Amino acid sequence: MTLKDRTVLVTGANRGIGRALADEALARGAARVYAGTRRPLAHPDDRVTPLDLDVTSTAQIQAAADRIGSLDMLINNAGIALPDDLTDPAVLERHLAVNLFGTSAVTRAFLPAVIRSGGAVVNILSVNSLAPLPFVIPAYSVSKAAAFSMTQSLRAQVAGLGVRVHAVLPGPVDTDMTRGADVPKASPESVAHAVFDAIDAGEEDIFPDPTSASVAALWRDGAAKVLERRFAQPAPVT
Repeated sequence: MTLKDRTVLVTGANRGIGRALADEALARGAARVYAGTRRPLAHPDDRVTPLDLDVTSTAQIQAAADRIGSLDMLINNAGIALPDDLTDPAVLERHLAVNLFGTSAVTRAFLPAVIRSGGAVVNILSVNSLAPLPFVIPAYSVSKAAAFSMTQSLRAQVAGLGVRVHAVLPGPVDTDMTRGADVPKASPESVAHAVFDAIDAGEEDIFPDPTSASVAALWRDGAAKVLERRFAQPAPVT
């Protein structure tokens, strides 16, 4: 899928990876970019339509879906990452509310439009979907692992409808979420560029930065991916 003359929705588009994805979509010729944010967004490009979109708000999700008539690409980027040690259930519930249930709710609302266009769903996850950071952000890791499993299931369910579902699994990226982490980080702009290149190439699972790319081959040829492909085959009718 090329983005020229396409319509794209990016959640969490006010900063970091979300803002970079919106800008990259514009650079690649998107006709309209809907920028979903919890706070008002001003953008100099008149192809950007700001949307009040808290992914935990059923009312805002429905209002956004009613407003957008056609959609070629849904990018679920909105998320939170808070340090914890799994001792407070409320912190885990908050991560799940945004990173799992929020992503699910937005996808349900916009999937009919994406099906009509034969488009794509792109879920921005994390390399921690594959393995957690248990002493730093375990609740975040749990929520992203669950969101990845949901992404894999959706991929299988809509494959026959002409919709592609992509999982993006970045390592550390230089955003507000990783401000205190003293590790090498990719820029949001480089990640956004790599994401759209990989979508154009038809990659299902996208590893868009040096840290995550170092495990990409292991994942694609590993037992977990083999099982995903095996389990994605529809059960025979008897």
